[in-house]
Amino acid sequence: MVVVGITGCIAAYKACEVVRELQKREVDVWAVMTANAARFVTPLTLEALTRHPVFTDQFVLGEGSDIRHVSLADSADLLLVAPATANTIGKLAQGIADDALSTLYTAITAPVLVAPAMNVNMFRHPAVLENLATLRSRGVGVIEPGSGYLACGWLGEGRLAETPDIVEAAMAALARRRDMEGETVLVTAGPTVEDIDPVRFVSNRSSGKMGYRLAEAARDRGARVILVSGPTSVPAPARVDLVRVRSAEEMEKAVARHVGEATIVAMAAAVSDYRPATVSAAKLKKTDGPTRLELVRTPDILRSLGASKGDRFLVGFAAETEAVVENARKKRAEKRLDLIVANDVGADGAGFASERNAATLIDELGEASVPLASKRELAERIWDRVAELRRSRGGKVRGRGGTRA
Repeated sequence: MVVVGITGCIAAYKACEVVRELQKREVDVWAVMTANAARFVTPLTLEALTRHPVFTDQFVLGEGSDIRHVSLADSADLLLVAPATANTIGKLAQGIADDALSTLYTAITAPVLVAPAMNVNMFRHPAVLENLATLRSRGVGVIEPGSGYLACGWLGEGRLAETPDIVEAAMAALARRRDMEGETVLVTAGPTVEDIDPVRFVSNRSSGKMGYRLAEAARDRGARVILVSGPTSVPAPARVDLVRVRSAEEMEKAVARHVGEATIVAMAAAVSDYRPATVSAAKLKKTDGPTRLELVRTPDILRSLGASKGDRFLVGFAAETEAVVENARKKRAEKRLDLIVANDVGADGAGFASERNAATLIDELGEASVPLASKRELAERIWDRVAELRRSRGGKVRGRGGTRA
């Protein structure tokens, strides 16, 4: 079941087309409208098309005195906001729940897509761009607007995406829904920290965001997720089994403890390659001359997993600064990975600490470039590729997929 959210702009009439096209795909559609949306298209029109009551007032109880924003959120396989005005995008990004649609959004756990529609200057306003970036970082899919003549007479970005593009995006999101049900996914994330003394340590710049987005996406697709995380400030995802570690040795032990439960492993952590040979029990005092720090190798967790993976699907990551694809190909072969995600961590606006990333997915069937996108979008692309590879081998990611139409 898809809930179509309609907001107050001239493109609201196109929501009727979206509803009809979804119904042709045998999708059960419900509608929720803001008060301003009703200035452009009447709730009666949407009620006639959907054959369901239209949700316009969060204070009106539904059938059987149910709380509408909760019952609809619980039943929905997808929330599609088309068109999405700057005002509504701002509310969703900031967690403001003051009408039927924004209240529904805060209660929903199903995937969410928004299709912006507004004047070109509004679309390019820093506040709107920041709010869209916030939504992307939380896993909300953004159906990019088109360019052309706008209702205001201007020419440029901000035109609601074409109906076929909106419908295809919705169907793709529905196909992902619960398609990993029955899987147990082990994800590693963040850096490891190797102590020098009680004050100092050796580590790296990994924020953990990519691994956390992988865990959230797998969870939302129905998998049980075990997340082994090094130290990070990223908020812990809900409804995953979180195992916190500090050092490479602790991560190795945690992975060994849980890998037997996993059908898919994604090693997104940036494990320190070296650690100090000894750890001082007291703070080391500085001296006038140079100081030598002896380092020794840490366990190669990914290589060990590759050597004993069996029929487990193994995903690795290659964070590179030069010869990115070439180095990743070599790593995939040496460590017996099913899929490797190669990214240039030196690229502007991508890599460590950023909410966005670009990557090349490399596997036995070939290579696919993923342009700069949110890390949640990249996570979805990775899981899509895992599903495709498993189907090509005669298997599949478990689960029923599809919709509750």
